[in-house]
Amino acid sequence: MDLPAELAETLSFQCGVVARRQALALGLEPHDIRRLVRRREWAGVHPGVYVDHTGPLTWIQRAWAAVLYAWPAALGHDSALRAGDGPGRPDREAAIQVVVDHRRNVRSRPGVRIRRSRNIGRRVQWNLAPPRVRYEEAAVDVALDAPDDLSALGVLASAIQARRTTVPRLVACLDSRSRVPRRDWFAAVLHDLAEGACSVLEHEFLTRVERAHGLPRGTRQPRATATQSIVYRDVTYTGSLVVELDGRLFHDTAGQRDRDFERDLDAAVDALETIRLSWGQVHARACSTATKLAAVLSLRGWTGSAVPCGPGCPVEEIVGRHTA
Repeated sequence: MDLPAELAETLSFQCGVVARRQALALGLEPHDIRRLVRRREWAGVHPGVYVDHTGPLTWIQRAWAAVLYAWPAALGHDSALRAGDGPGRPDREAAIQVVVDHRRNVRSRPGVRIRRSRNIGRRVQWNLAPPRVRYEEAAVDVALDAPDDLSALGVLASAIQARRTTVPRLVACLDSRSRVPRRDWFAAVLHDLAEGACSVLEHEFLTRVERAHGLPRGTRQPRATATQSIVYRDVTYTGSLVVELDGRLFHDTAGQRDRDFERDLDAAVDALETIRLSWGQVHARACSTATKLAAVLSLRGWTGSAVPCGPGCPVEEIVGRHTA
């Protein structure tokens, strides 16, 4: 059947998803909706929510259906991040996360997880399609719910690295909340991210290798013009030394490795030596890595020495072996 023009526009705007209340307000009668479903032109998704086909739903259609089911509502948590990251992000979440006002009694259902929130009017961008919690608010929510520190750090670092938000916005978001578990830890992490440690591995290098063992402070993410391209190097030190950090998630394909080698060659053009460190060297063998890096820095004029990071740190033993 021919749909009213306004209803057709609404369906197009909402990626083919519509609520029953919208359809009735825009000119359909209850028997029209029953006919569309009977003819398989529409299919029910949630109570009072329909999609204009009978095939599998895309992620954005699932998102719209969840928001319309719980309306007034908005995407939250992982789903708000997923929507903000755009269509290129893999769909890993089993359910769409939806935020409603804390005073409402809306039940979760298969494919939809309801979360309640105070100050929802301030936290939500109602003008977006679908409406969603502000990116920094969602990132903080996900980080606070993370199972461990590295996962929490990864959420915040990814949000900044993807340029979806900024450190000041994340700080302001934390400051606006009266209850934040381990507030000091989150504040310290954001301070490090503001200094340029914009990935989990870079933060691990900063805290576990460089800072913990008294190494000189490197310059993070300096902008450099290599031949005809612009690159950002992970960490540079005086004495023409570059440290590149290879996270296991981002350097394991032939194309990615090829780009790494190209970066190293570009550094050589600029008379720089590159040391490329892996996750294991930074996270599992931080003390050994710090000692060896200290030796390399000493060859380039650094007059200091690595110090033990705490009781049981093998730095002194390694130093003795290398200087014997």
